Amino acid sequence: MEASDRDRDPDGRARNARPRDGLGRPLPYGAVGVERQPEGVVRAPDESLREAQRLLDEGKPFHAHEVLEDAWKSAPEAERELWRGLAQLAVGLTHALRGNGRGARSLVERGARSIEPYRDAPPHGVDVAGLVDWAERGAYLGAGPDTPETGGRESTVLAAPERTGAETGVDRAVVGGAGVLRLRG
Repeated sequence: MEASDRDRDPDGRARNARPRDGLGRPLPYGAVGVERQPEGVVRAPDESLREAQRLLDEGKPFHAHEVLEDAWKSAPEAERELWRGLAQLAVGLTHALRGNGRGARSLVERGARSIEPYRDAPPHGVDVAGLVDWAERGAYLGAGPDTPETGGRESTVLAAPERTGAETGVDRAVVGGAGVLRLRG
């Protein structure tokens, strides 16, 4: 495909216009996909956490990662690593649910390292200690599809619309007015 044939957004940046599934995987042109998150949205921290939590509760960690990535890009310098780490945790879950255990482990470990320095004074009520513990225990592993290639099993990590938090291992804690993810494994 020539560079001129690439999909572009209104500002001329390369952007794949193919529809995506709930885990962010591209679908064929013309297929019905999940609505994508708008990029570059600046939200208040509590709003970012609420929106990311809503998407995680719907079983859309890829979309939650997009929200958290926007927060990372617009965060004050002192919080950038927190938001980057949260985005990495969400995309790590995406990889786990796609059956990519190696990619999941790498991203979740990196995310946990990024948020660890905030453990003693977590901004915005984020349960940093709980998330780091969740990552260290590898509770996200096995979240992918049951395939011979991955040895995965049905997710017990993310809440999906048809399942409750108790059934999926997600315990929602409301801290400081924002829904803050706390994962059990």
